[in-house]
Amino acid sequence: MLELWGALFIFIFCPLLGGLPVISWITNALAKRRLAQIGTGNIGVSAAFYHGGTLVGVLAVLSEALKGVIAVLIARAFFESGSYWELIALIALVIGRFWMGKGAGTTNVVWGFAVHDPMAAAFVFLVSSISFLLLRSRELAKYGVLILFPLIVAVLHFDNIPHILAAVVLAGLLAWIYQQIPDDLNLKASESKPESQAMFQLLRGDQKILSLDNELDAAIVGNKAARSSEMKRAGYPVPKGWVLTPMDEPQALIDFLQPSDLSPLAVRSSALGEDTEEASAAGQYETVLNVTTKEGLQQAISTVRASYEHPAAVQYRRDRNLKETAMAVLIQQQVQGVFSGVAFSRDPITQENDAVVIEATAGSAAQVVSGRYTPEQYRAFVVKTENLSSVHLEGEGQIPAVLIKQVAYLARQIEQHYHGIPQDIEWSYDGQTLWILQVRPITTLLPIWTRKIAAEVIPGIIHPLTWSINRPLTCGSWGGIFAVVLGERAIGLDFNETATLHFSRAYFNASLLGKIFLRMGLPPESLEFLTRGAKMSKPPLSSTLSNAPGLLRLLTKEISLERDFKRDFRKRFQPGLSELSQKALLELDQTQLLERIEFILELLNSATYYSIMAPLSAAIRQGIFKPKKDSDIDNSAAPEVAALRELGELAAAAKLILPEFDPETLFEDLAVSTPGQKILESFETLLNRYGYLSDVGTDIAVPTWREEPEAVKLLFIQLMQGNQPPQNKRKRGGVVQSRVDLKGRVTEVYSRLLAQLRWSFIALERNWLKNGLLGEPGDIFFLEIEEIRRIIRDSDYQLLSRIRELINIRRNQLVEDGQLNPVPLLVYGNAPPLSIFFSRPSLVPDGMLTGIPASHGQVEGKVKVLRNLQAVPDIDKQTILVVPYTDSGWVALLARAGGLIAEAGGKLSHGAIIAREYGIPAVMDVHNATWLLQDGQRVRIDGSKGIIEISNDLRPD
Repeated sequence: MLELWGALFIFIFCPLLGGLPVISWITNALAKRRLAQIGTGNIGVSAAFYHGGTLVGVLAVLSEALKGVIAVLIARAFFESGSYWELIALIALVIGRFWMGKGAGTTNVVWGFAVHDPMAAAFVFLVSSISFLLLRSRELAKYGVLILFPLIVAVLHFDNIPHILAAVVLAGLLAWIYQQIPDDLNLKASESKPESQAMFQLLRGDQKILSLDNELDAAIVGNKAARSSEMKRAGYPVPKGWVLTPMDEPQALIDFLQPSDLSPLAVRSSALGEDTEEASAAGQYETVLNVTTKEGLQQAISTVRASYEHPAAVQYRRDRNLKETAMAVLIQQQVQGVFSGVAFSRDPITQENDAVVIEATAGSAAQVVSGRYTPEQYRAFVVKTENLSSVHLEGEGQIPAVLIKQVAYLARQIEQHYHGIPQDIEWSYDGQTLWILQVRPITTLLPIWTRKIAAEVIPGIIHPLTWSINRPLTCGSWGGIFAVVLGERAIGLDFNETATLHFSRAYFNASLLGKIFLRMGLPPESLEFLTRGAKMSKPPLSSTLSNAPGLLRLLTKEISLERDFKRDFRKRFQPGLSELSQKALLELDQTQLLERIEFILELLNSATYYSIMAPLSAAIRQGIFKPKKDSDIDNSAAPEVAALRELGELAAAAKLILPEFDPETLFEDLAVSTPGQKILESFETLLNRYGYLSDVGTDIAVPTWREEPEAVKLLFIQLMQGNQPPQNKRKRGGVVQSRVDLKGRVTEVYSRLLAQLRWSFIALERNWLKNGLLGEPGDIFFLEIEEIRRIIRDSDYQLLSRIRELINIRRNQLVEDGQLNPVPLLVYGNAPPLSIFFSRPSLVPDGMLTGIPASHGQVEGKVKVLRNLQAVPDIDKQTILVVPYTDSGWVALLARAGGLIAEAGGKLSHGAIIAREYGIPAVMDVHNATWLLQDGQRVRIDGSKGIIEISNDLRPD
């Protein structure tokens, strides 16, 4: 019982003891300085020496040493001397020291361990001291001790596993804390208290000269130097360079470098916060070229550092609400450029998707950047396939075309290195090597908005009412999911910016999603990997480990997803849908209809979470457990698949009654006989059961099957005309199939709620058509939900007076946007230009397109391009449908076609699932397919490899 009380006392008292801000009290009392508000903000022994002087530092050491000794003695009071509980007490103490006391706890552990095991402590101290004196590297000494300490404990206590584990945890905890807080020993020794400087210099060790060959932290050396280092280490041609952090004394580096007339140096700014995605700070700080002497180098470093306080630079940071930081300095060997210039991997003016804009001149790049010379201008279009890369060049001048093409290709490579973020690149060619002098994001082209994923989730043209409802639901649900993982790291992220409309179509914020995934410890392209099978890079291990608790929370939610949905279905969704189906809409006035709409939106708020998590969960499990074939997955729980199968079975039964029939009079002919009447009754039952489905499941502006059953009737006729119904598959169990089934059930609930929402708005629209508020059916879908609330709740007369005008403006905009083809896959920045240029068809590799293989098999046929869902009578097994996206409403067309090519979607999309049901080869995610391919063109598609071959012997009809 005593040990139980001892453990409880250790876990409660030791963190509180560690969190006592004794150092802060001492420094404030003796030096009148608040450590939390100066320097690094750490409240530790180093900070006490630096800001408070020797006396304050000594008292700080004594106070922290006493804490460590007390923690060990507390454990010793309840447990035997030397037990592993003494190390656990130190772990608890360090946790409190870090979380509450804002310090690392190194002094606590050193003195506490000395009391715990004097012999081991003496040996660790001896080895680490010798290592530090020989290597003069505090980093090696610090982390070497953390490795040595548990090893010595393991040797001395090889038969005591808990003791060894406690030592490993303590060392690992300290290593993690060292990564989380800056080191006060990195501060300038010359600015510390005079009486502390000698010891401070000793503890710092010799100042390490940082070069671009080292892995550099942008938070310490600025983005310019960090990116140059990253480029150099990735194998790109970057001139040799060295870096001074804001805290470094320059003399050691000046003594090391040997500038001369034959080997001049360039001294560049690398301010913390410069060259970021938020602000480029282009031209705000000094660059000094042609440094040929040590004295000149000393002056150049001072000039660059002083430029941080230039009035224009200070105002620039204020205008952008940038945090005041400091100036690092990048010193590089200066390239003697024969030709130099800048390259933008995307056009920052026209935002042309495929154009690389290059400005070049003879001599150094400084002439182009300065704006004093008019450079030659070129536009290049880079076309890359798996086997071939080519560059089409526009513009002529004195610069060799082969060099400009090389610059364009290099610019596109660097953009891909930074996950598709457009880059501003400064380059120089010395007659032998094309050098990269600087790389930074083009801030005016951020954020990047992508149609990938969005085109599958929310396809097609979107009406204002649909978007005003979908956007907060979708962004809110994504925000909730991300917040689960990020916790406090979610602060500062605006999840409402996850999606937006461009050209009346949904786009996801790729820049924000990439930032979120990096904070989560995941690669920035994770979402596309999960939903569409894209390749995924490896995230930093440290980032993943730091987010492990959050990722575990998300995993817990994924594991409990089916249980949670069943609970919510029983308690909320099923009763809610039952209540909605029992109320007659025609009997409700506008206030009651608004109450009904708000009730549905409340249910949709919960359903949207499941509509996002269920497909992601299914994709994750398919990616991990990898079924042998996509066809091994049974998608019959998906409502459109279930409807298709039931309709196929009904068509087969009808074919037995009427082997020969006239499609024009089929339903009248069936009504003549009793068996035929039973078929019609079953058809009506099926129509009622699946009447909530529509051509575009996520758009409430699109009529449902119940409202317009002609598409279902047409599919029924087509099935009777010869297309065999899909074979029912045996349900397979397992972790993948269970998630696919859950996805189908979630889709049914979500679709039913959206249908009820649409029918409620239709009822409201009838009321407003009668009283003359609206002019024609469909007008209500050009309003936003908040506007509808204002009309009903507030009788907003100003809005009422201009409602017709507002609707007409939005209707015309929708029509105009609907004519845009092709729809840009990516949009750069928040204000895309009215006129967007696209790569020409001639730039497409002749004879071949590629995409995601979605349904196995090969087929050859003639192209039929459909840019929107429409009735097309002349589709048969020789027809290759080319569509922008697929949704449940495309079933009737897909069932008749011989193959499918889609601009959007992946293996889990509606089109891919239906194609596999019918054994139709399908290739998804073929960029600009509806623009590049033309009616009558003969193609051969391979749904197993994702390849489309364009035949040269038959041109479009």
